[in-house]
Amino acid sequence: MVEYSYHNDTDHMIVMRCIGEKNFFMERVVFPTETITINAPLGAEVELWGNGIHFEERMVVDHPETYWKSYSSFDN
Repeated sequence: MVEYSYHNDTDHMIVMRCIGEKNFFMERVVFPTETITINAPLGAEVELWGNGIHFEERMVVDHPETYWKSYSSFDN
């Protein structure tokens, strides 16, 4: 498990889902301008959802030196 932070720099709430090995699952609401810190396994997938069911971005938990590594991003 490694510690990561995500900062919501949008003007709307984001639902953050983190899914990893061995049934790891975490879901949190991140309010506008809020920063959230979680402990997640390396390689876990993070999905950011906003405006109801609108998909925002998908990331992978990587080593602390590289923070979040985004591999797919969509415009609002």
